[in-house]
Formats: sequence, structure tokens, C-alpha cells
Amino acid sequence: MSLESKLYSAAISAYGAGIRVAGLRNRKAKLLATGQNSTWSILKDKFTERDRIVWIHAASLGEFEQGRPLIEMIKRERPEYKVLLTFFSPSGYEVRKNYGLADCVCYLPLDTPRNVKRFLDMARPEMAIFVKYEFWRNFLFQLHKRNIPTYLISAVFRPDQMFFKPYGRWYAKWLEWYSFIFLQDQRSRNLLESIGIKNTVVFGDTRFDRVSDIRATRKEIPLLERFTSHSAPAHRPVMMAGSSWPEDESVYAGWINSHPDIKLVVAPHEFDSKRIETLRNLFDNGAILMSEAQNNPAIIENAQVMIIDCFGLLSSAYAYCDVAYVGGAFGAGLHNINEPAVYDVPVIYGPNNAKFIEAREMAEAGGGFPIKGKEDFNNLADQLFYEPDSRKAKGQKAGDYIRSKTGATRMIFDRIFG
Repeated sequence: MSLESKLYSAAISAYGAGIRVAGLRNRKAKLLATGQNSTWSILKDKFTERDRIVWIHAASLGEFEQGRPLIEMIKRERPEYKVLLTFFSPSGYEVRKNYGLADCVCYLPLDTPRNVKRFLDMARPEMAIFVKYEFWRNFLFQLHKRNIPTYLISAVFRPDQMFFKPYGRWYAKWLEWYSFIFLQDQRSRNLLESIGIKNTVVFGDTRFDRVSDIRATRKEIPLLERFTSHSAPAHRPVMMAGSSWPEDESVYAGWINSHPDIKLVVAPHEFDSKRIETLRNLFDNGAILMSEAQNNPAIIENAQVMIIDCFGLLSSAYAYCDVAYVGGAFGAGLHNINEPAVYDVPVIYGPNNAKFIEAREMAEAGGGFPIKGKEDFNNLADQLFYEPDSRKAKGQKAGDYIRSKTGATRMIFDRIFG
């Protein structure tokens, strides 16, 4: 083992120790540490030696949604394969641990040489598929050493990543261990070719296929139907704020308070009782919870703001709005703007979106609207909500953009299994 490999593995072990210590106080860290330990018991006797296993790894929930169209196509068109699905983040595993199309769901063990060998010996995958941003050195090396075909799908690369730094040649070597890398855009391919990585093809992003599937099979939400359609004498336009953070609410709440003729549906990214109460207090004209409306639908009649205080509805909820605001981009990073755009509505989002190709492309198409702050939002909202013909045209451009980008899943599937 090289010095670099030893240092990397030591760092991973130290990281694991840090997770265990953090788990004494932090719920997510505890879930991760406990979950990684449970992987071995979950895997034990899960598959037989005759089973043909496709291993698909997604870091978290967003990457799972990106890989989901491929999982569904595998189960539909190649049912002889069983799917092993792994997650790194509790926010992915805890939500999707009972996902019906996976034959086994578990946490990815820490990327130490011992764990990697044990995991691969127990799982015996015929191939491995990683989604978007997963670069685990020891897993990739061992998969390559065992001649197990390994793929990275819907990948995006940027010049600021370690692979393209003067000191990054050792990291770039990891990319050679993928059998093939399926990229979202030509820029990524050009970057990889600049460091000698040529096992690539540009097939696009499977998330566009996913949101198209969601629209076709979306859930009906009667409470939202009633909230968004109830008005007298005419329809009041509705804004949906999805994956909303406090930084987002500081941008749009003031405008909503000064425009009582506009309705708002808020789906906070994370919430507990304290977060919900703080959110409710932002709105001068009152805010109701969806859970309250379930028990007492009459409170919908005079409400301006509804807060969705449960998970699992967001992707379908966007169907009930006229304008979407997608959160996260005044903080760590933008959430999924494709989910609302597929319903032909214009999408507003914040400035921290450079890592998201769709944010740039949707804006160029005329259906996405990045803003820098409250003043930008106020000016844009005045236009979108009070010029309905323009709003509809911009929403159509957002939807057309999504429809122009579908098809990546089929191309990836045919390349891997064809």
C-alpha cells in the first residue's frame, strides 16, 4: 500500500472515530454510526450465490432521486438482477430504507480497506453504479482490482475540485478506476480530458426523467386543492416555497405580508416544533398547518399561508402553484428546481447555484430566475404575479426546458446493459 493510500485510510478511520464521538450528542451522527454498524447484519444471508447483484450507491436523498429512474428501469427490463442500494447520509437512508424496488437497503460502510473487502465479499456485486459525486478511494480501487464494472452516472465536474489542482494527480487516478463515467455536460468532459481521463460520455442528467415520471404519477392532495382554489370572487395566485430555509423566508416573507391577495404554501426543508412556530410568526395574516387543516378543514377558508408540516408531498405539491420559489441557495446550495419546472411554472431561486447546471440553463431558457436578495425578489414577484400572460409564457419555457432534457436514463441503461 502506498503512503498516500495509508494516509487516506488513516484519515477515514479518524473520521469514523469522530462520527462515533459526535453521536453522543448529535442525532444524525448517531444514526450514521449505528447504521454503518448494522450493515453487516443486514447483508448477512441477504443474497444467495446464484443471485446477480447490481449495487447502486447514492450519498443522500437527492442522489437517490437521481438514481431512481435507472433502478426502476433495471427492475422493469432486467428482472433477473437484484438491487443492493446503499446510502452514506441518514437523510437518505432513513427516508428510503423501505424502498420497495431495492432488494436490500443499507448504509455504506466507512471506506477502510478492511470494510471494503468485507462488504464486497458479502455483497458479491456483478457491477457497481455510483451517483453523481461519489469518490471513495478504497472502494474504487478494490472494485477495479476485482474487475467489477463500475460506473458513475449523472456526474458533474468543476475546475475547483481536487482532481484539477496541481497536487491532484493522485486523486485523478481514482477516476481511471471507473469503467465509464456518464456526464451531464460537455464542460465536465473537457475538464476530464484535460487531465487525461477519457472513459466518458455526455448523456445528461437522469433527474429530468425522474421529475417527468413524478408529474405523470403525482399524488392528489385534496387539502392543497381546496386551499389554492378557494377564493371569492376570483382565483388568487399561489406561490409555493419548497425546501425553504430561514434565509429564504427573510427574502420573501415581507412581500407576502404586504400582498394579502397572494397565497403562499411553504414546505420547510427541515422542521421541528420550534422551527414551525418561528415560521408561523413570520406571517402577519396568519399561517395554518396542513396537519391542522386535516382535522379542521374550515380553517382553510380565510388563510393566506399554509405550511406543509410533513414529508413526502413536495414534488406533487408544486402542481398547485403559479410560481415556485426553491430554497437553499441563500445557504449551502440550491435544492431541486426541476421538480416545480416540470409543471410549467416559473422558478425563483437564490444566488448560490453555481454547482447546478440546470440553474444556469433554465435561466438561459427563460423559465428560471436567480435573485441576489430581497429587492430582486420584490421586483420579480411584482412582475410574475400581476402579469399573468407573461407568467404563463415563462412557466411554459421552464417546462419546455425540462422536456428537452429527458432521455438520459435510457441511454445509460442501454450502454451498461446493452
